[in-house]
Amino acid sequence: MKYVLVTGGVVSGLGKGVTASSIGVVLKACGLRVTSIKIDPYLNTDAGTMSPFEHGEVFVLDDGGEVDLDLGNYERFLDATLTKENNITTGKIYQSVLDKERRGDYLGKTVQVVPHITDAIKDWIESVALIPVDGKQGPADVCVIELGGTVGDIESMPFIEALRQLSFSVGKDNFCLIHVSLIPVLGVVGEQKTKPTQHSVRELRALGLTPHLLACRSAQPLLDNTKEKLSQFCHVPAANILSIHDVPNIWHIPLLLRNQNAHQSILKQLDLLSIATIPDLEAWTRRAETFDNLTDSVRIAMVGKYVGLTDSYLSVVKALLHACIACSLKPSIDWIAASDLEDDSAQLTPEAHAAAWKTLRNAECVIVPGGFGDRGIGGMILAAKYARENNVPYLGICLGMQISVIEYARSVLGLERANSTEFDEQTPDPVVIFMPEGSRTHMGSTMRLGSRRTLFQTPDCLTSKLYCNPQYVDERHRHRYEVNPDVIGVLEQGGLKFVGKDETGKRMEVLELPGHPFYVGVQFHPEFKSRPGKPSAPFLGLILSARGQLEAYLSRHQKGN
Repeated sequence: MKYVLVTGGVVSGLGKGVTASSIGVVLKACGLRVTSIKIDPYLNTDAGTMSPFEHGEVFVLDDGGEVDLDLGNYERFLDATLTKENNITTGKIYQSVLDKERRGDYLGKTVQVVPHITDAIKDWIESVALIPVDGKQGPADVCVIELGGTVGDIESMPFIEALRQLSFSVGKDNFCLIHVSLIPVLGVVGEQKTKPTQHSVRELRALGLTPHLLACRSAQPLLDNTKEKLSQFCHVPAANILSIHDVPNIWHIPLLLRNQNAHQSILKQLDLLSIATIPDLEAWTRRAETFDNLTDSVRIAMVGKYVGLTDSYLSVVKALLHACIACSLKPSIDWIAASDLEDDSAQLTPEAHAAAWKTLRNAECVIVPGGFGDRGIGGMILAAKYARENNVPYLGICLGMQISVIEYARSVLGLERANSTEFDEQTPDPVVIFMPEGSRTHMGSTMRLGSRRTLFQTPDCLTSKLYCNPQYVDERHRHRYEVNPDVIGVLEQGGLKFVGKDETGKRMEVLELPGHPFYVGVQFHPEFKSRPGKPSAPFLGLILSARGQLEAYLSRHQKGN
């Protein structure tokens, strides 16, 4: 196995994840099979209980793993299906070592960070690197490892040491280190400053790791004299210093790497030049250029709880992007804090209330994504009602589907106190109830998680047609509450149709409202399986409907089938 390690220096948030994903794309374009691992030095065992405000969205894998959003980038860029083991955290490592210690596996030895924690990290990396993620048999050729955080952080020290040992044990032809660093420009001087990167590389070398390539983040392309200076003081050949400057969209990053012959430097370091081909990035080039040249945009109202940090809904944003590009449109997302739509905000923050409603009324379609807790629920219900009554295309995901059920029960069926037991345990009309297999006390790993099958009840429904009429689809879930099976009959008599159910027929997966241009709710999270060039069906339907193109698209594709 060949390893490419991506580390970061100077500051966090430089785009190590996108850089690591792009390296994978370029190597894959050279005919190599690629897998990836993300190391997160925090003590949580997984990302499941972390606040979206603090850490961005929780990405869900097929096997139910709740992982860092960077694994979503890997899956989208590499079109791979990763496992929960591909996300290593300090919590997982320490837990595995402590479990061994309790079992007596260490035979009475003193358990220490070195060698026991570092050995566990190495063993984990070497075993996970062998798991195929591209649907083919046998291990990949290259494993791209991203080390989260910044070099010098106390919590990442055991990982740095383990990776130093790994680089030594696998040999220099099997290990390539790429260090992502910042080249700031001071406003007064206007000069690209190399000193922060010099210090970062010095820190890395002091810990026993020497970078083979430098990926330098900057606003503008690196100047030649900046590269020469970095080469001289960081002990890296000038040809291996990559300029990762700001680009119109992130699909340009693999092209940026290819244009600077990054693949040549990596392949040479890993002794893979003899088996690699010239990188074929024609589809990537076409996609990046298509996006750059789009002029027509579609206005999408995103009504959610965590709109203060766009990374909270990163996969939803990417899925909208994939769907829009398939329709030759640019997404124009208007973020609406759900609480700003509520009646209370009219008194407390009248300007925000008026602005939120103006934005909603100007939107061509509405999406209510997933979330937990009761804050902003009233605003989401008002958004769903507005979309339903005004024939505005609506997509509710997870919580967004439950919102549409609550709104319909209240407004159409006259059940004024209809609610979810998540928000009101004493509601006389519980239309959304707690999942029976979940736990009320432990927050982590208690949900209905991962890939589950949804059976379409009729091939005539809109959603089935968008998925090209399969009998079933497998989509990823992350929730504790479900539509109450006891009220399905009443809701369907009232006009709402549940066109997708699980294999037992008791869990509602997809709802539609006949007679509405596009009013769809899905209990699963289709955004997690959306890919560039392969948009998710519900998102595609939403965008097509927003532009009045849905019927033409469906008739065209039905004839095609």
